[in-house]
Amino acid sequence: MAGRSETLTVKKREPVEETAEPVGQKRPTLQRYRLQVDRQTKSSYDTLEAAEKAGKAIKKSYPVVQVAVYDAVGNESKTITA
Repeated sequence: MAGRSETLTVKKREPVEETAEPVGQKRPTLQRYRLQVDRQTKSSYDTLEAAEKAGKAIKKSYPVVQVAVYDAVGNESKTITA
């Protein structure tokens, strides 16, 4: 058997910065009122009225899903009905 006449060059990986954003789902900014669809937080709002308005729009389009607004400060959840 004949040996290889070429040499193999291996490149080192560059170190990954720890401040890089994770690849995958984007987390919503955490404000006081959080809109939850089927117990998963989808977005957050500064005011209860804005969160309820968005929740009602989702509930109107998709009446089967469970929609709620969670108050992070008061530690309360309010279910949105059609």
